[in-house]
Amino acid sequence: NFVYVHLNRVIRERDLDVIYVTGPGHGGPGLVANTYLEGTYSELYPSIGQNADGLRRLFKQFSFPGGIPSHTAPETPGSINEGGELGYSLAHAYGAAFDNPDLLVACVIGDGEAETGALAASWHSNKFLAPARDGAVLPILHLNGYKIANPTVLGRMDDDELSQLLTGYGYTPYFVEGREPAALHQLMAATLDEVVDEIHAIQHDARARRSTGRPVWPLIVLRTPKGWTGPKEVDGKPVEDTWRAHQVPLSELATKPEHLRQLEEWMRSYRPEELFDAEGKLVTELADLAPRGARRMGANPHANGGLLLRDLALPDFRDYALPIAAPGARAAESTRVLGTFLRDVFALNETAQNFRLFGPDETESNRLTAVYEATDKVFLERILPTDEHLSPNGRVMEILSEQICQGWLEGYLLTGRHGLFSCYEAFIHVIDSMFNQHAKWLKSSRNIPWRRPIASLNYLLTSHVWRQDHNGFSHQDPGFIDHVVNKKADIVRVYLPPDANTLLSVADHCLRTRNYVNVIVAGKHPSPQWLDMPAA
Repeated sequence: NFVYVHLNRVIRERDLDVIYVTGPGHGGPGLVANTYLEGTYSELYPSIGQNADGLRRLFKQFSFPGGIPSHTAPETPGSINEGGELGYSLAHAYGAAFDNPDLLVACVIGDGEAETGALAASWHSNKFLAPARDGAVLPILHLNGYKIANPTVLGRMDDDELSQLLTGYGYTPYFVEGREPAALHQLMAATLDEVVDEIHAIQHDARARRSTGRPVWPLIVLRTPKGWTGPKEVDGKPVEDTWRAHQVPLSELATKPEHLRQLEEWMRSYRPEELFDAEGKLVTELADLAPRGARRMGANPHANGGLLLRDLALPDFRDYALPIAAPGARAAESTRVLGTFLRDVFALNETAQNFRLFGPDETESNRLTAVYEATDKVFLERILPTDEHLSPNGRVMEILSEQICQGWLEGYLLTGRHGLFSCYEAFIHVIDSMFNQHAKWLKSSRNIPWRRPIASLNYLLTSHVWRQDHNGFSHQDPGFIDHVVNKKADIVRVYLPPDANTLLSVADHCLRTRNYVNVIVAGKHPSPQWLDMPAA
């Protein structure tokens, strides 16, 4: 709530294009409440009106069977981050910012989430964000000090040590900390103005070609007590600023009248009679503080990417066909042939800037080398004379983390673009749970009328089990297919093209589809070619 309302102010004052990514596990109430107050929620869910009955329905459905979850989810307006599993908010935020030069992605990261491996690696995404053509990500690291029942690692670090860590990642940290709401509001407002000015200065310099290389982006560290403004003590035990604030601080209301009394005092402390009129509608003075139309973060089309999605321009895959005189009469590397097709996909969509290839340092190994005739690997750190195919303007995304590749691609797709994730078959298991979460997102989205279809998430798995005897057992595992096919066929598709011509046909089809997860398993080593193009 605190962050959302401050972002609303700068959006209105500067006419900014902003989406809000919520990383903390049960951060859903922040988006649900604010999208309701700004009016977006009632527009998308007319039964939840701007009155006392609408408020009652909103409260009753929250975190209740058949209602809405307590984390951000497809049902949450303005969300592109499934909040049930932690670690992916920052990668999603950067994926959303790539090729969106006017977009600012505010990403709130909880200090519990910050302990995950995926989030720890995500800080390095700033080495791949080009200010001349991409948008910006503003990480807001929220430290309230505790997880479910333990202190957090970053929450217990002092400001000096934490500043050294974040500076080493390549950020300029700005600290906003305290426990008095009025003073903290003033500090947050001043800090947000300063960091937005800094972001715009970085982008202006890069776009005016006055600066090259990797900039140092700003980051906000927000320290507040856990359970801030809630009950300070319950049953004689401290709650605010302790791990107990993570739980339901006041329970068993039917049998503990003292808890019921404390709950009422807590709720009345927010003075709802000053915030809502007699009909239960937010008073005009406060409602007018929110941005208008698509500038509202809950209504921003980037957070409902299907609204912005445009078809890829695709070459005719038949033009890349291998001539087949007789089945099995020639050998070829199927993925190398696919690489020539993908090269021209990049070329045809150079103006649209809506296609990227993702992978953990395996594009060349997977024989997709031809793409480097059309683009490079993006990299904003130092580039040495001995490096090849590296450029700040590349469109191939390589980092040796399958989780970051997956997170970037999800953020890219959910904001209305297209992509392909190439990976060794044995190691795609690293993102098993991320695939699950994305499949759940797609399944839920199909039942939400206002969620528009997005481009499918396409995997190309190579170095497959049957050709990995030289690397041994560690590199042999076809089990990702088992994991995928326990989902229903209206969400997943698995393709096993036996040769180059079939792979071309399959790839063309998958790049045209919507709201699927497509898994293509194809060999990269020389193999017999079986089908001519009509048969393929």
